[in-house]
Amino acid sequence: MEFRSHMQAALAEARAAGARGEVPVGAVVVAPGGQVVARAGNRCRELSDPTAHAEMLAIRAACATLGERLTGCDLYVTLEPCPMCAAAISAARIARLYYGAADPKSGGVAQGARVFAHPQCHHVPEVYDGIGEAEAAALLRGFFSARRPG
Repeated sequence: MEFRSHMQAALAEARAAGARGEVPVGAVVVAPGGQVVARAGNRCRELSDPTAHAEMLAIRAACATLGERLTGCDLYVTLEPCPMCAAAISAARIARLYYGAADPKSGGVAQGARVFAHPQCHHVPEVYDGIGEAEAAALLRGFFSARRPG
């Protein structure tokens, strides 16, 4: 089977999140065979829920369709997952994680906590970073620069 990136779908979710006033992060879960089974953007403010990150919402929606384990599924997310999301990715048994921009401040994969490197981590997905990085980083920079005082 030929590889097809689904990062553009995640970027569309990030743009929609930004338009709602949320931090522009988007995620999609792709089932084996290439079908997008869940998509989400951040909704922390809208839902008054600090766990309503794009990854968490997409994983929850995919599990509602496919079951508790997302074995063989891919997750595309525009920003490096935080430690909470990385733990959920592991618990859901996501096979492959593709992410765009690195997150030096709050990342939990290559930065900071490095959740997948811990001995307590029961499942480690394949990780591919830098996918759509320039566009993802530009969305985030634009969002935060618009909110900083002149």
